[in-house]
Amino acid sequence: MQDLNPQQLEALKYVEGPLLVLAGAGSGKTRVVTHKFAYLVKKQKFSSDSLLAVTFTNKAANEMKGRIRDLVNGEITSSWIGTLHSQCGRILRKEIKSLGYDTDFSIYDEDDRCNLIRHILKEIRIYEALYKGVSSRINYLKASLIGPEEFLSAGDGFGFDEKLAKVYVRYQDELKRSNALDFDDLIMMSVKLFQEHPKILRKYQDQFSYLLVDEFQDLNFAQYQLIRLLSKHHKNICAVGDDDQSIYKFRGADVRHILNFEKDFPGTKIVRLERNYRSTQNILDVSNAVISLNYNRKEKKLWTERGTGEKVHFCWLDSEEEEAKHIAKIVKELFLKGAYSYRDIGILYRVNLQSRAVEDALREAGLPYNIVGGIGFYQRKEIKDMIAYARLVVNHGDNVSLRRIINTPSRGIGAATLSKIENEARKKSICLFDSLKLCVRGNGIVTSTKDKLGNFVKLIEKLSSVTYKSAAELLSSAAEKSGYLETLDEERRQNIDELISSAEGRNIQEFIDRASLMTNIDESAEGDRISLMTLHNAKGLEFPVVFVTGLEEGILPYFKASDNDDEIAEERRLFYVGMTRAKDLLLLTGARKRRLYSRVQDQEPSRFLKDLPKNCCCWIEKITAPKTFKNLNGKKRVLPKKIRPLFSSGCRVKHPVWGVGVVRDSYGDGDDQKVMVNFPNIGLKRLSLKLANLTKI
Repeated sequence: MQDLNPQQLEALKYVEGPLLVLAGAGSGKTRVVTHKFAYLVKKQKFSSDSLLAVTFTNKAANEMKGRIRDLVNGEITSSWIGTLHSQCGRILRKEIKSLGYDTDFSIYDEDDRCNLIRHILKEIRIYEALYKGVSSRINYLKASLIGPEEFLSAGDGFGFDEKLAKVYVRYQDELKRSNALDFDDLIMMSVKLFQEHPKILRKYQDQFSYLLVDEFQDLNFAQYQLIRLLSKHHKNICAVGDDDQSIYKFRGADVRHILNFEKDFPGTKIVRLERNYRSTQNILDVSNAVISLNYNRKEKKLWTERGTGEKVHFCWLDSEEEEAKHIAKIVKELFLKGAYSYRDIGILYRVNLQSRAVEDALREAGLPYNIVGGIGFYQRKEIKDMIAYARLVVNHGDNVSLRRIINTPSRGIGAATLSKIENEARKKSICLFDSLKLCVRGNGIVTSTKDKLGNFVKLIEKLSSVTYKSAAELLSSAAEKSGYLETLDEERRQNIDELISSAEGRNIQEFIDRASLMTNIDESAEGDRISLMTLHNAKGLEFPVVFVTGLEEGILPYFKASDNDDEIAEERRLFYVGMTRAKDLLLLTGARKRRLYSRVQDQEPSRFLKDLPKNCCCWIEKITAPKTFKNLNGKKRVLPKKIRPLFSSGCRVKHPVWGVGVVRDSYGDGDDQKVMVNFPNIGLKRLSLKLANLTKI
């Protein structure tokens, strides 16, 4: 408790009734959640397994779990700490029989869901390339607690579409037949369980005496209803979040849940965390100025004791290539000066297509980088294949996993044979594995193919008949007995070895669930590398140096949001999230020309730039011809072609105390210019021209 500021302490000690902690960026919200958990256990004598503490990413959940373990000095294995999806999965493993499923159900990730949707689209002769859009619509419907039956009866509501309804019904039927749930089902089915079975709901209301919900602003409708159901009896809930960081509307998150918290939970106490431990005051002042213009928000004004810090830089360049080269040049200079490591630098952009030019420039400069949110370890083909083997061994009804591995490695089982198995399964309303066994015993398939199918059945049944000590044993056995390892190169074998090593001592079902719930953003990059990512993927992260690129109309704010006030408010929040990732240096960039969707377009500076306070910023324009546009105050001006520093690199200067030195670098302009000077007897010194009294020799 000695580590907490007065507001954090106030949030910690309030334990009776609903509490809303409005935690600004970098204000120590994770510290509040973890310390409050420990306070409830050690001081208020709550049992650790009577507290439900949830957040949204596995990375955040693991950090939360580790901190709590250190604070309570005890084992918390049985505690309910984790992502909302993982804790719902834990409940459903015990209770899902009440909904007509078996407890060994499989959990499908986004890739599995898309594969199943593509299969259905192909089957009912709808253009297969639509699968991503269909997946997104189904995701939205489930986040809104709209199942296939509700959608069918919605008429013109919820964007009803007859073809989508047909796919949704087939998709959910396939999931049920496979004894599988997708990511969104974990929440939707939990809500359904509690709504249809009041005794089960009361059991978990009694189980959880207190709820701690992190990132409350990210809840979608289904998640919000789940939290309300669980907290309805005790009304002991601590919601921690920041409406200014609500940026996942496209996933169904609704900022109104945190804005309306006091109305939905009468008697709410509000605590505001406004002291920022991350950024300098200049960064906070710029960020506050931007977000304060959103019309519907909970007022907060962040402050820090870290000092004013460097001004926020905005550089307007000729093209996206010049923008990328400018970024690479600054990164290289920061590294060569020894000021920062590569891992200290984050480059953020609004849309993925912006990364191409930046990647090219970094590669050309020989700078190491990593794309955060790219293809992660658990999304690699060989890893997905091995997880599919394990899932089919545990759950023979898992049709998606069977389709994935029936011919992996190649067994000579063609599409025509698989089609016959599919047809038989549909006729008899059975899973593919049971249909496959019938085909092996029946007629209509040539003997040579029957033998191949029979060998596959024997492999899965043999793997299923063994009692394994851990998930590692099952994976190792499947990799060896299937012959899969023999088809892989050395790198992919090493990946499977890594997977098996990570499964040592792990329960099979728990390990499979963890792999299915793991997202790319949960996998941290290793080594000293620059991090490239979208602004959405940057949430929850921080870097000493941050570049926010593409500050142009149509990029940030995105062109699809330009005519909608709510969408512009979300784009403003997205910009705010990006800026508040920065600890020491915040550099903003934009380009006059950019290739977007196969053609080069003329770009205008983002409307958000005029909201930046002039005294906190330094503007630089590096274009081949002067261009008129609005400055920070909204007035028109023409910026010069190039701002020349008073002391350029390589010139000799004299200091009244340290003598003669050589300028190694300079940045800023006018009275704000700073220089890095190498004095032979002193070393490198960073000096402000306003104070240093340097003279040029």
